[in-house]
Amino acid sequence: MANVTVIGAQWGDEGKGKIVDWLAARADAVVRFQGGHNAGHTLVVGEKVYKLSLLPSGIVTGTLSIIGNGVVLDPWHLKSEIEKLEGQGVVINTENFAIAENCPLILSVHRELDVMREAAAGAGKIGTTGRGIGPAYEDKVGRRAIRVCDLAHLDALEAQLDRLCAHHDALRAGFGQPPVDREALLAELREIAPSVLQYAQPVWKRLNAVKKAGARILFEGAQGVLLDVDHGTYPFVTSSNTVSGTAASGSGLGPSATGFVLGIVKAYTTRVGSGPFPTELEDETGQRLGERGHEFGTVTGRKRRCGWFDAVLVRQSCAISGVTGIALTKVDVLDGLEKVKICIGYRLHGKVLDYYPSHAADQANVEPIYEDMDGWQGTTAGARSWADLPAQAIKYIQRVQELIETPVALVSTSPEREDTILVRDPFAD
Repeated sequence: MANVTVIGAQWGDEGKGKIVDWLAARADAVVRFQGGHNAGHTLVVGEKVYKLSLLPSGIVTGTLSIIGNGVVLDPWHLKSEIEKLEGQGVVINTENFAIAENCPLILSVHRELDVMREAAAGAGKIGTTGRGIGPAYEDKVGRRAIRVCDLAHLDALEAQLDRLCAHHDALRAGFGQPPVDREALLAELREIAPSVLQYAQPVWKRLNAVKKAGARILFEGAQGVLLDVDHGTYPFVTSSNTVSGTAASGSGLGPSATGFVLGIVKAYTTRVGSGPFPTELEDETGQRLGERGHEFGTVTGRKRRCGWFDAVLVRQSCAISGVTGIALTKVDVLDGLEKVKICIGYRLHGKVLDYYPSHAADQANVEPIYEDMDGWQGTTAGARSWADLPAQAIKYIQRVQELIETPVALVSTSPEREDTILVRDPFAD
């Protein structure tokens, strides 16, 4: 059976939650492989709405759900999210949920540092969620992280705490803050350890067993390719690699396991927080897109900036991440517009570009080149087949796949799981 890797092909918030939920119902295992609890997913199943930010989407359907080693884990948030879902009737136990024992932890010192930095940055804010994601990844690559497996050996943590506190104490002094309270930190870890350790295991081993059994594995990415620490709009990016290749390193399975790469693409463009946005609309149309699309972050509640579809950015994302096919979401938000625009290139200092440049100053100065298309007055909301779509909406979708040089595999027409047009089954490849 084919495996599927799902990634966002824009700046996140593309509607991955619904698509992953739709696919998870047909998968045998779902794996989160990067990011942390800064990634929000909203799932609508019947009359129930589930808001996830750390747990894999498969947990709602009872599918084996795994947090891979590429994720940074806030154990207190995990406990809270599990309790909330259990309150909604979701069953979570060691049979259907596992955490990589080599997964790094997000600690209170990481959250505190994140907030201090953003407060001191003023106009230069990156726009982080303040949840400690970046500082936790820094400690991981700095080889001073405390990991899930360390929770079982807290009495032998002195050397690691020495390295961790030496680094953080110097940073905190620069912000006029007192040193890390080691005893309080250890007390926090002792209290939370049992909640996490019951799920800890070598998930690479479990996943390899699932793979050998021929079962279907769904790799669930967070954020989007344009927020990738290498390939995104640096420095306004997240702290991990969000491209499809991370599914291998962040789960413990080799690259051959990642299978069909499904890029989730919104029919227009949104961005939350700071950073360049070539097609941003600061007018009534942008306001309309935001209102109709309910563009507020699942995790932060922050209002998302809205703009026209940028085919240059999505084509670049698809190429970098080796996207096999896209899932086009929120087409219904464009219903009723007289005209719709698609960005097909940029002008920069008199030159025409067919790619997005790497330097921040160039990214901020590009001017979008638009192609105008007629809109449609009929509705696409709830459509489940091509026959249900207005002719002009079909033309728009076809033009999108031409410009991004990647075929459409799915079209999502509402938050409901079943309101999906299947063009190409990712699990059948």
